[in-house]
Amino acid sequence: MGEQLATVRSADSLRESGLLEVRRSARRKKTVQARMRGKSMVLYVPDRLSRTQEDEWAVTMWNQIHGRRRARNQAMSDEALAGRARALSERYFDGAAVPSSVRWVGNQHTRWGSTSIQSGAIRLSDRLKAMPPWLTDSVLVHELAHLIEPSHNAAFRELVGRYPYTERSDAFLEGFSYGAGWKQVDGPPPE
Repeated sequence: MGEQLATVRSADSLRESGLLEVRRSARRKKTVQARMRGKSMVLYVPDRLSRTQEDEWAVTMWNQIHGRRRARNQAMSDEALAGRARALSERYFDGAAVPSSVRWVGNQHTRWGSTSIQSGAIRLSDRLKAMPPWLTDSVLVHELAHLIEPSHNAAFRELVGRYPYTERSDAFLEGFSYGAGWKQVDGPPPE
């Protein structure tokens, strides 16, 4: 049923399906907020909102939330990710980095990607699916570089530096990790 109602045109269909709960508040003056609880959406609205405005907000918020979910679910497949890795290897390493497999995984909670040097398998955290494609490319380039140079030495840094957004993506992912509480940053900033 959730798939059928992924895009809705009226709040009545949500109400009839039991997928909408509206909470009015006299303390809430201007803002409208929505949160998913299981398959249902709880809509928090100011008390002064008319039923028509409430319905408009319910439809808008439902479609926004489910639009983001659809975009995440339509993210690159494992096969497409492997194809992207091949293209990046050709472009930045003249095809020298040849992984045995490339796939998304859901069990990497402190890393964005990993490479098994022995087997040549590359795994990327599925958290990257919700991020800009250039970040995924940067992590792929990093992991592909490990197939050529296993350690993080100067030769490795030169390989990774071929990707033009390396510094930008490193800063983005470090900031994201820090903000999420996954990583502590000690000492002065790099020069």
